[in-house]
Amino acid sequence: METGYRLRVALVLITAVVVMLNACAFWGDGVARWIAVALQLGACAGAAAYGLTQARRHVGAARWWRVFAAAAMVSFIVGAVAWRLGDFVAPAWWVVPYFLMPLLACASALLLALTSGGMRGSDDEPLRLVVITTTLDGLVAATSFALLVIIGGFGAMSLASLPRSGNAAVDATYALVEMVVVVITAVIGMVYPSHKPNRTNYLIFASGVVLIAGSDRVMAYLDSVCAEGGLLWSRMGFVLGPLFVGLSMRDIPAKARPATRYRPLDWAQLSLPYAGFLGITILLSFHVLRGNRLSAMVVALTLVMVLLVAARQAVALGAQRQLTRRLYDAQHRLAYQVLHDSLTGLPNRLLFGQRLDEAMRDGKFVLIFVDLDDFKEVNDRYGHAAGDDLLRAVGERLKRCVTEADTLARIGGDEFAILIEDEAVAATEDPEFVADRLRLALRDPFPVHGSSVRVRASMGLVRSGDGRLSQTADDLLRQADSSMYAGKRLGKNTAVIYQPASGVRADFPRALREADGGVPAGFSLAYQPVVRLPDETLVALEALARWVAPNGMQIPPETFVAVAEAAGLGAVLDALVLDLACREVKAAGLDVDIHVNIGAARLGNLEFEEQVRRTLERHRIRPSRLVVEITETLPIVDLADAAAQIDRLQAIGVRVALDDYGAGYNSLTYLHALPVHIVKLDRSLAVGADPHRDLTVYRSVIGLCTELGMAVVAEGIETTAQAETILAAGCRLAQGHLFGRPAPITELAWESGRVGVRPSRRHGQFARDPG
Repeated sequence: METGYRLRVALVLITAVVVMLNACAFWGDGVARWIAVALQLGACAGAAAYGLTQARRHVGAARWWRVFAAAAMVSFIVGAVAWRLGDFVAPAWWVVPYFLMPLLACASALLLALTSGGMRGSDDEPLRLVVITTTLDGLVAATSFALLVIIGGFGAMSLASLPRSGNAAVDATYALVEMVVVVITAVIGMVYPSHKPNRTNYLIFASGVVLIAGSDRVMAYLDSVCAEGGLLWSRMGFVLGPLFVGLSMRDIPAKARPATRYRPLDWAQLSLPYAGFLGITILLSFHVLRGNRLSAMVVALTLVMVLLVAARQAVALGAQRQLTRRLYDAQHRLAYQVLHDSLTGLPNRLLFGQRLDEAMRDGKFVLIFVDLDDFKEVNDRYGHAAGDDLLRAVGERLKRCVTEADTLARIGGDEFAILIEDEAVAATEDPEFVADRLRLALRDPFPVHGSSVRVRASMGLVRSGDGRLSQTADDLLRQADSSMYAGKRLGKNTAVIYQPASGVRADFPRALREADGGVPAGFSLAYQPVVRLPDETLVALEALARWVAPNGMQIPPETFVAVAEAAGLGAVLDALVLDLACREVKAAGLDVDIHVNIGAARLGNLEFEEQVRRTLERHRIRPSRLVVEITETLPIVDLADAAAQIDRLQAIGVRVALDDYGAGYNSLTYLHALPVHIVKLDRSLAVGADPHRDLTVYRSVIGLCTELGMAVVAEGIETTAQAETILAAGCRLAQGHLFGRPAPITELAWESGRVGVRPSRRHGQFARDPG
């Protein structure tokens, strides 16, 4: 195929050189004209013969367009020979064949385009754009060729241009026929899609037709301005045109369409609309430079042509802008797909890694690695489609817990990662507070295929600066992952803060046993104030257990408390917390109530009751200052025994609070069956999205507790708006980060009954800073 292409190009070049040499008329004008005629007839005869030979190899439309093209060349020959024999034949013998030639050529072009799909236009462009551009292209072609016809005097009475009838009306009609054929063939070439069959054949064929018609009109012009010296040069089209028509009849394979929804740049369609404009501009320049005047009609048509070209260019620029926008949108969608998870729409591991790299360079942050516990059971029980639905729902739920400045990503399977870039959160000593928010968000069950599924998650946390030797985002992710798995080994639904490993395992039950009644290594208490609204007067401190494992990991209370309960050491832990809280508060000289958490399993245990009595006596704490908060790691099975235990504690002056009401196993049954003195509302009640609805819920719960003679403490108050809501609902006691973060008792500062946190190297701010 490559060899055939080179041969065709060589044939065209050689023919062009021969014609140009002959146009130089080195051997005289007379001889040169006869040679030009011989070349013309030879080119037409060769094209006709080659076309008929190729037609025999095809059937149907592929044969007939070649037959029509060959017939057009034969008509050209017959017309030329008959005109040369004009002294012996009537003018009709050459006029009629000359008229048949453009008509047969037009029929051939239409048949070729229609049967090959060339009239359908491109599938990539909107129909409206195709109609507009095609119309403008046709008008430009028609105007430029009309100018050529007009300045050539319509070929009237010209013996140089076809059809040489000697009749002005016939010559003008022929010029109009040529114009129609040229416009039709040119417009089809402009809209012929590059991937359609026979497109190259058509462009070569159309080029031949336009060369013949254009040369004919140029000869008419040169004859009208008496520039006979250029006639031989203008006759080049009568030789090269038939040669192109002949070459078009060869089978030329179509180029394969690129594997893209957009077409590559098509130089043929790009240049064809402006070819006639360029040609007529050159001819008009030549006309003026020779000292000829332009008629008013020519000037008007030239202005129209310029306006049409300008409009065509504006449309082309608009189409290019639209294509650019489509390409940009496609690239944007592709970039989004590359950087986002297809299931949840969240950022994927790649984008998360980029954000983490930026955070490592720019400032403080907290990285949280989240792994859903027992997710495989959901897939096994409900199917993978249900698992996908659950992952999407979990992603939506987690998204509510982060701000726009943070990044939530799904990094694979049932694993999520969160990057908190809030300086205030990242600087605090308790980033597990964020993890607590996430657990709180996942607490409510998820609907899955007609059932409710509860989701628990294990989390690993890494703060900026914890992995001092880490250099990459992957290192931090591995640290967060290892922390998460360390939590899973301790028990599920955990959150573990990463610390550089020292090779020592985090085993809280072992540490508790080895302490033998003392304080285990790394164990301490943090205290959070309970205040009275609206003046925020300090009324109590809640003692919260903290443990830093020997390997440096900060183990969340939910984790090591659950492990201690599972190891049968829950009572030992509760006794330790009670004793340590009483000792530290007494030593600090604080005359406020002390809230201590105990497991619900201690209710009904007489030994625990005695332990409370001894501890209060040992530290000389008035029983009325102690509030025992019942926390539920397990549901209370025997409500009667629990009620009796509460009555006995009340008999010695100790009050009992029901912790986290509104979550876990707490219900109206507990309020009815247990004679508690205080109800602490769970922080989940404070995180609603509708303030009016929050106020209604608070009012109903607080009103019920008040009617039952119970004091109410609202937990989880973090904003001024939440504080105003509970105050409007009738609650006077509150606890939360708005009033103070949990801190060691040595860092608490109090003045006139108000409490805060002394600035320290670890905090760098007051706990009363809203968090």
